[in-house]
Amino acid sequence: MDAKHPHTAISTAGLLIALGIIYGDIGTSPLYVMKAIVPGKIDPLLVYGGISCVFWTLTLQTTIKYVLLTLNADNNGEGGIFSLYALVRRRGAWLSAVAIIGGSALLADGVITPPISVSSAIEGLEAVYPGIPTVPIVIGIIAALFLMQSFGTQIVGKAFGPIMLIWFSMLAALGVSGILDHPAILKALNPYYAYNLLVNYPGGFWLLGAVFLCTTGAEALYSDLGHCGKGNIRISWIFVKSCLVLNYLGQGGWLIAHQGQQLNGRNPFYELMPGWFLLIGVGIATVAAIIASQALITGSFTLVAEAIRLNMWPKVRLNYPTDVKGQLYVPSMNRLLLLGCIAVVLYFRKSENMEAAYGLAITLTMLMTTLLLTVWLRAKRVPLLAVGLFALVYGAIEGAFLVANLIKFPHGGWVSLAIGAALVGVMYVWLRAFYIKRRLTEFVKIEPYIETLKELSDDESVSKYATHLVFLTSAERQSEIESKIIYSIFQKRPKRADIYWFVHVDTTDEPYTMEYKVAELAQGDVFRITFRLGFRVEQKINLYFRKVIEELVRNKEVDITSRYESLSKQHVTGDFRFVVLEKFLSVENDFPLMEKLVMQAYFYIKQFIASEDKYFGLDTSSVKVEKVPLVISPVRDVALARIQ
Repeated sequence: MDAKHPHTAISTAGLLIALGIIYGDIGTSPLYVMKAIVPGKIDPLLVYGGISCVFWTLTLQTTIKYVLLTLNADNNGEGGIFSLYALVRRRGAWLSAVAIIGGSALLADGVITPPISVSSAIEGLEAVYPGIPTVPIVIGIIAALFLMQSFGTQIVGKAFGPIMLIWFSMLAALGVSGILDHPAILKALNPYYAYNLLVNYPGGFWLLGAVFLCTTGAEALYSDLGHCGKGNIRISWIFVKSCLVLNYLGQGGWLIAHQGQQLNGRNPFYELMPGWFLLIGVGIATVAAIIASQALITGSFTLVAEAIRLNMWPKVRLNYPTDVKGQLYVPSMNRLLLLGCIAVVLYFRKSENMEAAYGLAITLTMLMTTLLLTVWLRAKRVPLLAVGLFALVYGAIEGAFLVANLIKFPHGGWVSLAIGAALVGVMYVWLRAFYIKRRLTEFVKIEPYIETLKELSDDESVSKYATHLVFLTSAERQSEIESKIIYSIFQKRPKRADIYWFVHVDTTDEPYTMEYKVAELAQGDVFRITFRLGFRVEQKINLYFRKVIEELVRNKEVDITSRYESLSKQHVTGDFRFVVLEKFLSVENDFPLMEKLVMQAYFYIKQFIASEDKYFGLDTSSVKVEKVPLVISPVRDVALARIQ
């Protein structure tokens, strides 16, 4: 194993995990891609050209762009559009807009992924039981899938790899049987057939919207990089791509054998199966679809967690149901995804209707990834000619896919774009509000107040607020503190304590940083602790703070014994009290119109979200949440007249 980059290591277990986690979405695409390309009469030009387009899309888009190039842009082994943004964000403020559009589009199209995968699998039952109501079954499976998220997926996850190995082996076996029926289908690997379809077939260019469905999982493949490592992904992709291509060729072989006929809703994927195997095949396809959905849900949770750390999403509650690194559960996102998926199933009802909507938003994500990757390549000092060629080739490919997918807009594509636009709105408001609040937060030098803090600590005429008083501060400089904290200690209600602690959390661009430093601002009386936590580290500030205190006590740097005389004799540890300042929008402000709208939207959304003490993991501590106004400038001219 490479000690410096363990995420490049290859192992049998890693390859199996990669099969289970990485390829759910892209691995279930044979269920619906050929059905979308050939919806009606079977035309050989359409079949050969469609399969040629699929093969070269998988080669150029998935293999070259994502597996070979994009996986190199890892942030300490982590991937995904927000990890990529974290690597390049210092190279231009405009890049935040690129990341917001890409992340929102990925989440939005993700609402259609579980319904289309599960529906495509379950609809195979119609070949055995015509007229079976599939919608209730699909909703039941999706609801069960989302309800099990809170328990973690560690146990199920161990079974994912072997099941997907069976799935891909089945894809290959079915494909080979179809190829043997019509070996001439292998000619479809020639790029000429793709060119011929796009140029000579009536409306051929617009079929790219259907072809694109074969590579929608490529972005998820990059997002899940941290779970398996690039070495395991690259090796396992050879096997996965081979199985996918064989299956597409096999479906093509079956279609050519039935050329001139109407499909009439039949799925070439299930037509490859012998009758005795159909129910078994539907069962395996359903489990594979559930795994594909699980990978999407896990990826959405990770995406939201990263957006929170980058100040692009509300600080919602994050749970860690198991000890598996990187596994988390976001209750609010789970509910939103569940409602979204059920609404999609009820609105579209059939997988063929979902195909008409699927893929439009994800093309935007891929274009945004290409933009960020271009900036990253320049940052890595890759020759300008090579960077320009990359941007030109993939800008043209993804631009063509985007234009072809626009035909889906009136057929349901507007659904994912509308969801994406709403998510863009939330991310924009949150990021803009963060910068507005930061601009308005007044910081003062802490040094002039040290002596006053010591005097307050010794002033027995003031009732003691706590033995240890802990404030969360956003001041990045050790020498500074928010003026509102000073106001809270001395004026709002004088808060006498034996020791004052100021805690600052600095989120780093690396995923798993866990560091801290302690500064003693006044001997034995005032301390500042700065935590440096990676953007994927759980914010258990209560736990980390306790660990730091234990170490300080062990090193005899601080005495945390209660200062109450009766308790001090018994060597009882003093009480700790946290104070979290929560800003609200004061009526006394004079915002420019745009900022006023942003802040009103920000505080409107904020009222539906748990307070920050829960996000920082302080809900098991004694916490006082103090509301302080976010005042810009009080109205100066007030027409008040004094009367006798």
